[in-house]
Amino acid sequence: MEQLLQQMEKELVGQRQNVRLLLTALVAGGHVLLEGVPGIGKTKMVRTLSELMGGVSKRVQFTPDMMPSDIIGHVVFNMQQNQFETIKGPVFANLLLADEINRTPPKTQAALLEAMEEGQVTIHGVTYPLPDPFFVVATQNPVEYEGTYVLPEAQLDRFLFKLTMSYPSHENEKQILAKHIPNKRSHERDQEPLFTWDAILEKRRQLEEVVVDDSILEYITTLIRNTRETKRLLLGASSRAGIAVLMASKAWALLDNRKFVTPDDVKMVARPALRHRLILSPQVELEGGTSDHIIEETLAAIPVPR
Repeated sequence: MEQLLQQMEKELVGQRQNVRLLLTALVAGGHVLLEGVPGIGKTKMVRTLSELMGGVSKRVQFTPDMMPSDIIGHVVFNMQQNQFETIKGPVFANLLLADEINRTPPKTQAALLEAMEEGQVTIHGVTYPLPDPFFVVATQNPVEYEGTYVLPEAQLDRFLFKLTMSYPSHENEKQILAKHIPNKRSHERDQEPLFTWDAILEKRRQLEEVVVDDSILEYITTLIRNTRETKRLLLGASSRAGIAVLMASKAWALLDNRKFVTPDDVKMVARPALRHRLILSPQVELEGGTSDHIIEETLAAIPVPR
């Protein structure tokens, strides 16, 4: 796992924290929404993970005319065999990259709800299990809203994390450019997968061994409940959000080679786990406030367990 992290960090310059949060979500059994302007490496991040993991990976470019059957599959009549047969869609994969998910209408977005929540899809009344593990990474552009469809709250709630990618620093950008000079580009990377999806299942089993003290549970519970009580939010965090923070904290600790959760683990995962689940009040939006600011303020107001 450490080799996987190091290789991804080498390929994705300046994205160390997002890389680790992406793998945290994978180990925790959740899905990830990646948000950032075009051309900063969202698709490259997922493609690099798929290359290093092996298994079955699929990419879907969402468009306004895409139908649910284009995602989950459909039934066709085979004239030669005189019977109906099921054509499975790209959702049948270990890793599904849903590129620009907000470009497609809600009807098609909803095709992923059952898949993301229950690990199965229903095609013409027949339920089919998806591969295990099943990991969805969706991307969206936060700037260009023409011709887009905002993800509904029920859809957003299925994502464990919402990760935001910004422009790289001056030094990191120089490193990215240097990688594209022909005589400096690396061609030595081993194409054999560094990690397997079966190993991810083993990591998930190890999550059960991670100890969560009662004081940490109290810390997370207070955080979740405080978001519901502030007047700066129209909608606070749900119980599912609390479970997301808990599972993500355990996975972050496991990636750090620890079998216990600390308050710092909770602080690390709180923003990506909650930022897309909170709805700001109109006054806060007018003042330019963000979910991240409110999460940070809420954490700062809660006594840290010792």
